[in-house]
Amino acid sequence: MKALQQIAATRQWVDDVVIAHNFCPFARFVRHPEKIRYCVATGDAGELLESLFQECQLLDGDDSIATTLLILDNEDVQSFDGFLDILSMADRLIDDWGFRGVYQLASFHPDYVFEGESPDSPTHFTNRSPYPVLHLIREDDIERVLADFGDPEKIYRDNIDTTTEKGEAHFQTLLAACKHAQKE
Repeated sequence: MKALQQIAATRQWVDDVVIAHNFCPFARFVRHPEKIRYCVATGDAGELLESLFQECQLLDGDDSIATTLLILDNEDVQSFDGFLDILSMADRLIDDWGFRGVYQLASFHPDYVFEGESPDSPTHFTNRSPYPVLHLIREDDIERVLADFGDPEKIYRDNIDTTTEKGEAHFQTLLAACKHAQKE
């Protein structure tokens, strides 16, 4: 049941935060129709990383899945520093497994903080999610969409403008609501 709640919260976060605020203009194209795989990984660091490897293999064999959101359910990744440790290992393993250039790894965490920014900056909410998440994205899809998009830097600038305009309280309220999403 816990996994179903985590998936429901993450799905609501994709809808109510990522898509609604256009943080990722590509997200709506894989959300409707649903081409996002949501799954929960549990266990120690090795088991979390094994789950990531399995998701890479699954994406390799199933073109109907555009992207995977791997929700990490492990006490060590609840702290942002612990999450960064797993993220660092995952990034190195993407190379070791031969998936660099095939999949891009993005990361989201409830306490995400961009290095060099004030801890209370609302811009962190572009990467804050209800639970720690590793996001596998097909590089080919990114390149195809960016070729049609025009100015990819505009996404970053627009996200800063949106988070600054809406403010920290707005996004804290949205994330709290996502954590209470109803299971589908």
